[in-house]
Amino acid sequence: MRYGVSGSGFGNGGHDSGSLGEEWGARAARSRALAVLRVRGRALGAAVLPAAVAVVLYAGEVTGHFTGSGWATARWIVTVLAVLVLLAAAAVALVVARARPAVTPTVELTETAAPDLHRLVRELADRLDVPAPSAIALTPDCDSWLEDRSHPAHARAGAAGAVGSPGAPVLVIGSPFLWWMRVGELRAVLAPVVAGTGPAADPDIAAARRFVRGLDAAVAVPRDPGLGPLRRLGARGAAGVARVLLRACGPHAAEMERGVAFAGSERAQAVDHGARIVAQEQVGLAYAGWDRLLTRVALPAWRMGRWPSGLDAGVVSALTELSRRDRLAEGFSARLGERPACDLLEEPGAVDEAASLLAARLFHGGPAEPGPDWAPVDWSRYPEEVVDRKWRADAARLHGVLDRITTPPAPGTPEGPTLTRVLTHLTAPPEPGGQPRDPAPDDGEESEVRNPVADALAAALSAQVAREEAEREAWVAATAGGDAGFTGPDGPWPAGPLLPPRTGRDLLADHVTALVCCAAVDTTAAAPGLDWLDGPALLVGGERTTDLGPRVLALVEEGDPAPLRAWLSSTGVRPEKPVRLL
Repeated sequence: MRYGVSGSGFGNGGHDSGSLGEEWGARAARSRALAVLRVRGRALGAAVLPAAVAVVLYAGEVTGHFTGSGWATARWIVTVLAVLVLLAAAAVALVVARARPAVTPTVELTETAAPDLHRLVRELADRLDVPAPSAIALTPDCDSWLEDRSHPAHARAGAAGAVGSPGAPVLVIGSPFLWWMRVGELRAVLAPVVAGTGPAADPDIAAARRFVRGLDAAVAVPRDPGLGPLRRLGARGAAGVARVLLRACGPHAAEMERGVAFAGSERAQAVDHGARIVAQEQVGLAYAGWDRLLTRVALPAWRMGRWPSGLDAGVVSALTELSRRDRLAEGFSARLGERPACDLLEEPGAVDEAASLLAARLFHGGPAEPGPDWAPVDWSRYPEEVVDRKWRADAARLHGVLDRITTPPAPGTPEGPTLTRVLTHLTAPPEPGGQPRDPAPDDGEESEVRNPVADALAAALSAQVAREEAEREAWVAATAGGDAGFTGPDGPWPAGPLLPPRTGRDLLADHVTALVCCAAVDTTAAAPGLDWLDGPALLVGGERTTDLGPRVLALVEEGDPAPLRAWLSSTGVRPEKPVRLL
């Protein structure tokens, strides 16, 4: 049966393709849920089997069927075995019951904070004839889903979202959707998600989900830093049993979730089906803009101890800029005249600030609360507080590394934090006995080493950056206290770096570029700026400079300063003047 958007005949009271698909998905999900519960039943049966055998042996003694010394020995052995197995099973059950399943860090939206959004979700649930979610929360990601927070451990820990209808899931919405999407598009995107509350209310599916989530949480218990040696040993044993059960019920649980998703999608086909295709296009576009904004714009600010307080609003600016540059995105900016979904919030600015702080915590590992070394920054102040400070910090690091690896300068050699000093060092001949600079190969193949002087500087610079990063992580751990490295559904946060590790030459090129930008700002009318798609930018004459990167690469990789010197001359930059460092 086709899995897609179709509204043919839905809601006419007959058994059309949509209702049949929904019924098939619900039945498949329920069947798989029963398979998961059978695994639980088999595990329980295996735990009580020795006790049942012991009861039979004692009953045989009472009735006179199992008499003699051999049967007495067997009864004692089986009794001891039954007690040990029952104690182990009770310990495993206790660990599974008390283990707290991972919960996605979110910004909770109460009824008073977003009455229109709650009303939209309730009306959507009524149209789909499914229970309404118990709560609504935002996550700084481009996705939406239902999350079960009914586990007793969440209530004991006071987890947000554990209130509401018992067993009802929480609707988690990606915060960028509220700012980029229009109200109708958001309704179309949320329809199949909200429709999933129907299968979630089924007792068998709910019980199977709780069992799987408990096992998954039990596997992570040995990693709890608060456990002692003895308790950690017991937790490892319980985690081993949980892994065996997860392997047994994992395929059934995955098929159950597919059935639930299929049933929800089929049920939601009649809701704004004309807008769903356009809305799905906006989901992909929002994801691209969000990823670009995090890696190119937010990450430099986070590394400088600042967190942009309007990331979601920045997505709109980034995607609007994309629509201006890319012909494929033309027409998307015309949507901005319609009512945005963020109008469903009472205070969009406060919600955006909370989501932005959470994004910094998730993707960078920043502290949970603002402070002197972790302050919010407005977009209007971003060039001054982030771009300019980043350039000057990189320039200071570059000159600090040069001070350590070079010998005292000879008379007449440029000193101080000047661009000329770096140009002279990168174009200097190699030390006697060192590796000579390789000429450009004639066969078109890339040479491994072209500028050994640059490679030595890049290695020292990489080591310095690694030391500073280790110090930053230690500071974050000390600042965050017990919240450092908190756990989400995919493991400890932050899950990983936003960007892959950079090579030494890439780092060196970035630092030389920063020094060039500092010299341009200090000696000309150039200014730091923000490009919504590329991050920090140098503005010369009010226009973003785009031809600086290849000239710096020629200096770093080939030791050729001519292209960069030509650019410096054309823009009026004076490389011999000392730059202001951070």
